[in-house]
Amino acid sequence: MAKGSDTSDGKDLPPLDIQGGGQSAGFPAQARLDTSSYNPLGNPGNKHWQAAVVTRPGLDDRSSIFFAAVEMTRMPMVVADPRQHDTPIVFANRAFLDMTGYEEEQVLGRNCRMLQGPDTDRATVAEVREAVQEKRAVAVDILNYKADGSPFWNALFIGPIFDENGELLYFFASQLDITRRRISEQAFRQAQKMEAIGQLTAGLAHDFNNLLQIVSGNLELAEHFAGDNPPLRHAIGQAARAADQGGKLTQQLLTFARKQRLDPRRISLNSLVMDFSEMLSRTLDDRVELRLDLRSGLPFCTVDPTHLEMALLNVVINARDAMPSGGRIRIATGVLDDRQRLASHDLPHGPYVMLCVIDDGEGMPPEVARRATEPFFTTKRPGTGLGLAMVHGFVQQSQGRLEIDSEVGQGTTVRMIFPVAAEHALPPQSQNVPDLMPEPVPVTRTVLLAEDSDDVRQLADTWLRSLGYRVLTARSGEEALDLLERDGPVELLLTDVIMPGGMNGLALVEHARRRLPGLPVLLMTGYMDDLAQEESRMSAMDVLAKPFRRAELEEKIRVVISRAQAAGPATPSTFRHEG
Repeated sequence: MAKGSDTSDGKDLPPLDIQGGGQSAGFPAQARLDTSSYNPLGNPGNKHWQAAVVTRPGLDDRSSIFFAAVEMTRMPMVVADPRQHDTPIVFANRAFLDMTGYEEEQVLGRNCRMLQGPDTDRATVAEVREAVQEKRAVAVDILNYKADGSPFWNALFIGPIFDENGELLYFFASQLDITRRRISEQAFRQAQKMEAIGQLTAGLAHDFNNLLQIVSGNLELAEHFAGDNPPLRHAIGQAARAADQGGKLTQQLLTFARKQRLDPRRISLNSLVMDFSEMLSRTLDDRVELRLDLRSGLPFCTVDPTHLEMALLNVVINARDAMPSGGRIRIATGVLDDRQRLASHDLPHGPYVMLCVIDDGEGMPPEVARRATEPFFTTKRPGTGLGLAMVHGFVQQSQGRLEIDSEVGQGTTVRMIFPVAAEHALPPQSQNVPDLMPEPVPVTRTVLLAEDSDDVRQLADTWLRSLGYRVLTARSGEEALDLLERDGPVELLLTDVIMPGGMNGLALVEHARRRLPGLPVLLMTGYMDDLAQEESRMSAMDVLAKPFRRAELEEKIRVVISRAQAAGPATPSTFRHEG
């Protein structure tokens, strides 16, 4: 941090600002105290003093309005005397006592280092000490400790006070508890970092899914033509399993990046934990005890229950692995309505519910806990480092937050925080889903296939033709519309979501359905970001996530066409604009 000017010899200082007919004077800051510390002024500051000169140095006269102002302000202030041994505090206003929790007799006569603690930055202390030795002003943000031992971030300003002859009389210090601001800044920086990683991850996963689609699809074709050749079929099977693992990996990455498609429902966390507890118990060995501590009357929340179960399973497995010699895992639910805590997570004020997993395992040091949700960061071998990253991504996408508290030797607490569901929201109701599996598709049906990747398009075309469909292929949305106009009605539109040019898959669907209302649609995607943002536009569409197999494509098409048949055939629109 930049230092203030040396005031001991008067060099390089602005003219004195004389006040009270010469009773006191000061050197205006003139934005010279440039630091990265917190500044309550909201600007660099030009008029406030960074050093002062007084004609009446005593502290006994407390009859003036200025002393009343010092005691009435909510800005903590102290005065220290460098002429005494160890520069003790000789005055502290009531705001300082309120902030630190000390009594006046516990403060007077002691050096300001009384506020330092085990995690106070030594470099910052050295910076303050150097400024004091050089009799100049300094401003820093420093981690201090209150009387009860609790840490707080202190925006500290120190400036010297001289007499008319230039002799140093006192150091004045103003302070401000900026803990909440520091926590918010740290949370914001972490969120920015995770968002940047998420965007990069999602983009890579999209391209990787296209590549996996080509690899796994052609392996399936190769297996079909391999015939009775056991070594070849074995090699193809090994490669196919690796491609499947790659597909699962990209789904984990997309979960971390908050780009997966969720199916949120109004649920009770208590009910979900109770129903899922048997599965959780099976993942633990006999040395680990699972306990449930569920708050009665817990409000509902709106989350995807399947993804929440997987998130809970991930956290419980981590807790199990942290207790190699056995221990206890407690799953608890509760309500959170702490305004300051919510603000530190950049969450709007209101009621929230918590799902907590508490273990008494090994715990994590601070440097590990800070990185616990980063993808591919792991202290376990073997391990992918994607478990907590996926949990973090899911909770964030569900409008919630993830908290991790851990201490070496004391265990770890992981909290998933979700907003309480709106009162008018209805709980999910069971539906009787009809059997949508029709008879084999006749040859006469036509599928319009839109896919910008040549290899994926060729693979899908091969599969569709092998299933008995006539296929029209297009490289873009615009080309697909041209085919629809030229070659007539089709029975299904199979389109990728993300395509280059001015028309993506969702826009293509809108244009195609203007021509053929009720046209059955099946979307292909390796990247759910557009779908998450366009939920209302795609509510009546089915989605096939890449990479997929021929059998999955066949089944999905049959379901989509069967549903359309039950609703009535798609017919060309006769609407004409008469403008």
